Amino acid sequence: MENITSRKNEKVMHIKKLWRDRKYRYQCRQFVCDGEKLLKEAISNGAQIGWVFLCEDIETDLSGLECYRVSRELIEHMSPLKTAQSVIFSCNMPVREKSLESGSVILENIQDPGNVGTMIRTANALGLREVMLLGDCADIYNSKTMRAAMGAVFRQKICQIDYEDVQTIRDRGIDIFAAAMTDDCIEIDEADLSNCVFAIGNEGNGITKRLFDMCTGKIVIPMDPKCESLNASAAAAIIMWEMRRHQR
Repeated sequence: MENITSRKNEKVMHIKKLWRDRKYRYQCRQFVCDGEKLLKEAISNGAQIGWVFLCEDIETDLSGLECYRVSRELIEHMSPLKTAQSVIFSCNMPVREKSLESGSVILENIQDPGNVGTMIRTANALGLREVMLLGDCADIYNSKTMRAAMGAVFRQKICQIDYEDVQTIRDRGIDIFAAAMTDDCIEIDEADLSNCVFAIGNEGNGITKRLFDMCTGKIVIPMDPKCESLNASAAAAIIMWEMRRHQR
């Protein structure tokens, strides 16, 4: 295993730029992950792993991977974490095809990477078919999104869609329900979610009018009147659970 000691090494600088610069990530079609758990997830799910940097021995089988030994100081320099783990590695971005199926969720303009990652993780845990990103969502390959998703990015079907795709879903006879808090909403436990896609909107502004106008109906989660609203990822978890319950 080759040793790398310099911060000016081309591979080290490449890793730093990948996690800092979204445009560069997509130009290179690569992203960065940290930690042995994510490395195991990447390997077990057939991800195309680029370079692996380690500052100490790990239990994971690294056969066939291009690995480099670095110091603790250097891996802390390379890592997006304040407290770096012992492994950091790069992966190639997979080609993500659209299925546009029922039993899926649309995230419109969800901008907090922690929320996007948590929603992907929840969708994967509850068996949703697809997470569709619409509009200006946080990058799934952002380091904060990757950490919040806890490896689900490697397991869950995820795609980027546009509003024409939303119309395609409607044309297929699939209901699209919007999570909302308006007077014309029905409570989620009164809705038939057996053949639907659920749309969840931006943390502060909710779903756009354009998407609202394309939806079959509006759904609200019943809450104590003293409670103004739920965190976006908490609301998404309740919605996904109800979808799973209806589709069994």
